[in-house]
Amino acid sequence: MASDAHHSGTQPSRGLYLGRPHFRDAELADTAARQGAEAAWRAGYQRFGPSVVSRVGGDFAVAFHDGRGNALLAVDRFARCTLCYRLRAGRLEFAERADDLAEAPPDLDPQAIYDYLYFHVIPAPRTVFRGVYRLPAGHVAHFENGNLTTSRWWTPVFAEDHRVPFAALRDEFRHVLTESVGRQIDHAAIGCFLSGGTDSSTIAGLIGEITGKPARTFSIGFDAEGYDEMKYARIAASHFKTDHHEYYVTPDDLVSMIPAIAGSYDQPFGNSSVVPAYYCAKLARDSGVDRILGGDGGDELFGGNSRYAKQRVFDLYRRLPDTARHGLLERLLQSNSPLSRLPGLSKVASYVEQARVAMPDRLQMYNLLTRLGLADVLTADFLATVDPEAPLHQQREVYFATGAGTMINRMLAFDWRYTLADSDLPKVIGACSLAGIPAGFPLLDDALVDFSMRLEPRLKLKGLQLRWFFKEALRGFLPDEILTKKKHGFGLPVGAWLRNHDELQALASDSLRALGQRGIVRKEFLDRLINEHLPCHPGYYGEMIWVLMMLEQWLLRPRTERR
Repeated sequence: MASDAHHSGTQPSRGLYLGRPHFRDAELADTAARQGAEAAWRAGYQRFGPSVVSRVGGDFAVAFHDGRGNALLAVDRFARCTLCYRLRAGRLEFAERADDLAEAPPDLDPQAIYDYLYFHVIPAPRTVFRGVYRLPAGHVAHFENGNLTTSRWWTPVFAEDHRVPFAALRDEFRHVLTESVGRQIDHAAIGCFLSGGTDSSTIAGLIGEITGKPARTFSIGFDAEGYDEMKYARIAASHFKTDHHEYYVTPDDLVSMIPAIAGSYDQPFGNSSVVPAYYCAKLARDSGVDRILGGDGGDELFGGNSRYAKQRVFDLYRRLPDTARHGLLERLLQSNSPLSRLPGLSKVASYVEQARVAMPDRLQMYNLLTRLGLADVLTADFLATVDPEAPLHQQREVYFATGAGTMINRMLAFDWRYTLADSDLPKVIGACSLAGIPAGFPLLDDALVDFSMRLEPRLKLKGLQLRWFFKEALRGFLPDEILTKKKHGFGLPVGAWLRNHDELQALASDSLRALGQRGIVRKEFLDRLINEHLPCHPGYYGEMIWVLMMLEQWLLRPRTERR
């Protein structure tokens, strides 16, 4: 439904009120308790104007007209609830989904399609529909006197010199963490994803500790070498004595659900982990669970992604004196230098090549799209309609928007936008929605986020040790095997399965062949991708095939699936 106010369960003119907002202002909290969130939002807007958003926590999306020609739109810190909008004939329209605001037939934005191929999702504020925008995480929009202005209402502020003894920090952390999980437990039958990593294992253990009953846990496995981590999920389930459930995803499951999953999103979405997330959520729903909790956010709050350590190593190079970098290393490793051809020095040359590039551009040096070559992948006509530099310009703006003085905290804030708000949270929320079960994210609780921003950077990434504080603070609570395991999650072995499963191969080939007729991707590249590149490196090129296949499957979805 496209209208100037869309909200299931209320009259269209009433507005859009989503999520579980927490009103920090005492009067607004009282209004919410007595009359509901809608009354509190409207009362808050009358008192404080757009700044009311800074007095609200939790997960939310809100949009409404005030009856005097003005309107307020806002989403929470991580955009766990989404909000899209457009201006049409001087009138502000909004909806939860972008496709509810699209023209018929839809007018697709080539730049958004380029962004999708670059990021594998379409980051806010752009959507795939020309003229339709998604409000970025932590942003507010105000429509007044016919003008719309958008701005950040929340910018992460890190207290990087806040020194507190470890024991005191550990005790505070465990208290805040327990309360954060507790706030997600209501009268519903609660379950949780369990990958066997530190985050999901922690939540499983705390559910049992808080409720006094075994947590209901749900895990996904793959019969593919190097991808199955059910061993660690079982260790956690045994340690916390959970009511454990498992499901092994197969290639047949992919063939069965790819069209439905692609069509369920309001725009192309290429995070392949959405398939195991869906089957895990479906398993929980079929087992009688009413709400499922995910561990998303722990890595991004406390420094758990391997790229944080990798970028620290590169940063060490940039700290060398200029004479050592430019006058010695880079000269010795020039392509015409005899030393550059010595055994072992190719890795050093690669290190120097990456280290010379400033952040955040360095994060995209191995981007699939640009690495394969834009002119080789995309048609000349399509390239002429887009700005290939636009994604980097946006990333630089986001990276330097926070006032953090250390690289680790800038990277964390960067990932709060791109990894969480634009990719991982839509993955889990979309998968759960399709499965018919709501999701919650206790590790993104406001109090826990605020605690993480007060934590010294050296405690998040200690040397090259990832999420050092989180693990040390939970030592004795989590099994040692969980604390020492390498991160994996619910990754999908799509490349390996594309090589060995006839129906999946056929679905991918048909999708790419159809996509080749749309004038976006070069037909010659699509042929090489399937026939030459995939057999040589299934893991690497399988991801590109997945992204292209999901684009075509989204474009193919019937109009009836778009609501």
